[in-house]
Amino acid sequence: MFTLTAILRAKPGHQDAVMAALLRVGDYVRAQEPDTHSFYVTQSADDPCLFVTHERFADRAAMDRHNNAAGSKGFFAEAGDLLDGPATVVTGPEVFAR
Repeated sequence: MFTLTAILRAKPGHQDAVMAALLRVGDYVRAQEPDTHSFYVTQSADDPCLFVTHERFADRAAMDRHNNAAGSKGFFAEAGDLLDGPATVVTGPEVFAR
């Protein structure tokens, strides 16, 4: 497995729009990306502007397809201006899973 974790911060007052855009990515992943094994979104309980995605892919090529697909590109086209700075992204091979 190959993973991607992204930390995103919405500008204050735009967290609902960012959440809606993330949910649309999830819907796209569910319908169009069989090699994306999981796509989780967390909204911080302490800071509603802070979101974290945790994504698992069959391999790096599947991650690259996801990142270049309409779902991910649509998110940044829709929500990019609503983010408070660039996303922090960590990718790599999965070392442990339960």
